[in-house]
Amino acid sequence: MKILYYIVLAVWYVFSLLPLRVHYVLSDIMFWMLYGLVGYRRKVVYENLTESFPEKSEEELRKIERGFYHFFCDYLVETVKLMTISREELKRRMVFKGTELIEESIDNGQSCALYLGHLCNWEWVSSLPLWLSPKVHCGQIYHPIENKAFDRLFLRSRQRMGAESIAMQDTLRKMVDYRRIGQPVIIGYISDQKPHWVNIHHWVDFLHHDTPVLTGTERIAKKMNHAVFFLDIRRVRRGYYEADFKLVTREPQKMKDYEITDIYFEMLEKNIRQAPEFWLWSHDRWSRTRKEFDERFEVVNGKVIPKDTEINRLCGLVK
Repeated sequence: MKILYYIVLAVWYVFSLLPLRVHYVLSDIMFWMLYGLVGYRRKVVYENLTESFPEKSEEELRKIERGFYHFFCDYLVETVKLMTISREELKRRMVFKGTELIEESIDNGQSCALYLGHLCNWEWVSSLPLWLSPKVHCGQIYHPIENKAFDRLFLRSRQRMGAESIAMQDTLRKMVDYRRIGQPVIIGYISDQKPHWVNIHHWVDFLHHDTPVLTGTERIAKKMNHAVFFLDIRRVRRGYYEADFKLVTREPQKMKDYEITDIYFEMLEKNIRQAPEFWLWSHDRWSRTRKEFDERFEVVNGKVIPKDTEINRLCGLVK
């Protein structure tokens, strides 16, 4: 495993040293291969687009589809470049606005939860520490990669600018630890993924879909009393992004259950509609339906469990 890690690291590092203009030439070649030659997940992408934008013509949808594949290939090479890009260059290319709102919360003794989506280059958001005072500890929640070598590689790249990558299963424990030692934090949560069946507690109308959503970010923000923000991000031009901090609430504990989650998805949809080609359409986001959920699962004492009563009895979930 160590040998694999160092081999891939060497290759990644060498390619990362290439100027971004060369990376974009490689991206254009990759676009031709993924979109035209291989047709990578084109059925999923086009189906997601047609169901999300029923008001658009086929010509408009195909334009968005092509734009998505162009962007996706750019995202891949930009992620490779993150391994060696200088702080100065990344700060020019990934600009954050409204950071004074974060500093205001921190100065008032309140840490922050930051909602974002798989929109534009979410990997470059890890450069946020370059824009905040050193007293603020930045972090991002992530899913560990099963392959340990690749997991180490991505952690090395994502943490170069000073933001800590926190495994999803460790999130609450880490937040409690930070509060115990008095460390102010801002933690980024990419919360537009498809939840596992047992984690479905809420549904929202998102891009014309009845959508099961993750609610863990809201629960943690309420438990820790973190100020909640949304990161409104856009691509200015190829290789350049701007991200604005939008305040959702500084009083999460006063919000109704799932209200913060609903606001997040409303803001995310608005952000996506501004330039839909920059969202991750290749993800099979809506494969889990409410109909199948109702057929297979039930909620007992706040837990989602299978409807097989014999299994439930053996697990001690019902009497």
